[in-house]
Amino acid sequence: MRRLPAKWSGRFDAVLNLFTSFGFFEHPAEDARVIREFARVLKPGGLLVWHGGSRDGVMARFLSRDWWTSDKTLFAQERDFDPLSGLLTVKSTWTRGKNHGEREHSIRLYTASRLSELFAQNGMVVENAYEAFSDKPLRRTSSEMMLVARKE
Repeated sequence: MRRLPAKWSGRFDAVLNLFTSFGFFEHPAEDARVIREFARVLKPGGLLVWHGGSRDGVMARFLSRDWWTSDKTLFAQERDFDPLSGLLTVKSTWTRGKNHGEREHSIRLYTASRLSELFAQNGMVVENAYEAFSDKPLRRTSSEMMLVARKE
């Protein structure tokens, strides 16, 4: 996604970025590079549909830890958020009988306004902002957002 084929320039009517598949790169410049590539492969008038976590909404409902059970498996998560970098780090552990495991991942969370700026820097204008996959408008407390931007 950071380096799409050169022959794809101006080729697509739409680009879809769904289910929080954005923000996992180590440096924010890599996320900006992805957005540049999205814009490059779109035709003029093409749409970018971007779905992912909303920093505002996630922080409005932030839980530093929680746990739940499912099918006799205990899951637990500990979360840490760095407001300067925007990185949310999640440590997940699971236990089922004598079996257990753990995993840690980080994702950079963005506000709708910051993504709108990044899109605009690459010739795309956000026309609509929704709460996740609904037709409700994006709110400050929406934990997921769907942005629809058009390439100029």
